[in-house]
Amino acid sequence: MTPVLFALLLFGSVPIALVLALTALWYIYDSGNLVLYDSFAQQMFAGVENYGLLAIPLFILTGELMNEGGMTQRLVRAARVFVGGFRGGLAYINLLANMFMAAIIGSAASQIAVMSRAMVPAMKEEGYDPGFAAATTAAGGLLAPVIPPSMLFVIYGVLAQLPIGDLFIAGIIPGLIMAASFFVVVALIGLWQEFPKGDWMTMPQALRALRDALPAFLIPLAIVGGILFGIATPTESAAVASLIAFAVGWLVYREIHIRDLGAMFARTATNSSLVIFMIAAANVFGWVVIYEELPQKLAGFLTTVTSDPFSFLLIVNLCLLFVGMLIDGIAALILITPILLPIAMNSYGISPYQFGVVVSLNLVLGLLTPPVGVGLYIASAMSGVRPFTIFTALWPFLLAVTAVLILLSYFPILSTALI
Repeated sequence: MTPVLFALLLFGSVPIALVLALTALWYIYDSGNLVLYDSFAQQMFAGVENYGLLAIPLFILTGELMNEGGMTQRLVRAARVFVGGFRGGLAYINLLANMFMAAIIGSAASQIAVMSRAMVPAMKEEGYDPGFAAATTAAGGLLAPVIPPSMLFVIYGVLAQLPIGDLFIAGIIPGLIMAASFFVVVALIGLWQEFPKGDWMTMPQALRALRDALPAFLIPLAIVGGILFGIATPTESAAVASLIAFAVGWLVYREIHIRDLGAMFARTATNSSLVIFMIAAANVFGWVVIYEELPQKLAGFLTTVTSDPFSFLLIVNLCLLFVGMLIDGIAALILITPILLPIAMNSYGISPYQFGVVVSLNLVLGLLTPPVGVGLYIASAMSGVRPFTIFTALWPFLLAVTAVLILLSYFPILSTALI
């Protein structure tokens, strides 16, 4: 009866946190072991009693401060310095600016929203197809969950009990590979469609653009540099980054006003509480999953299908691609990690870092694939381009991500080389 209730709630559009909590409550009732009710609240609290989770509200706050502080436009101008003169230069600027933003925001949905407002109108003005402009921007948002910092990595690290800093480092090479694959896609489409030629900035313009963006570059340097060199934990780096974002936006760019902080803090608290409550509910659900020995039963089935780690990851990728189409990436990650990670590690010897990178990248594809496709609708709302038009132009980028996923699944060293 418990699986039936879970499916009914899940496909009945009940918020995923309530699905997990109510399923766990029903399981306790159905099992007749009512003494487990005494541990329910303790298990929920234990799910969020983790220092690493502090990074989530701090990264969200950093993104809010950066958006309000005018850093997005300056990073776009800095990207123009490096790639603006190539044919199709604005498409390359879009991707490069997305890389800069991915090293700050850590959330694909937030990044798609920010960059769609900044880049799609500019690309349309220069003669780019609106669908391609929105698709390039949406695809660039997929870099956020892989290039550190990543909110998905923070949540996965908490669930898998792994050092979040090491997970961030594991995402560097995969993030660069995916960015390179997007540049190749843009280059090939540019040859076919004959994109407009860009203009290189003059030396004074380039120096001015880099000078203006220099304070904004302190944010990713504080986050990634602090973790790479062991100066700070991811949580401490997130705190420093939010402080830098506030100082730069208030004192340097003068676009943040003290009167706006209350609204920013409220948005940060609301968005953070949604994620953290989901993690608390997931801990109870994971407790039930472990109690029922579901990972062991599933492992017994899968090992009869294949004993090859690569084949196992291909099966996982296919299943998660379907799951990601229906369920939000964070919710799906919380659902599947307690079940699949023990199987990957114990039955197939797969590194938890490789597994985390592959799963996070796979699940975020659901942002851009129907029927749910939240990222598609965000890009559509911000750009005014129909979701179907965006999806039609998006398929080359989705093929590139699929190729990168296969590459990461076959070569674990791509995820573990820097750790």
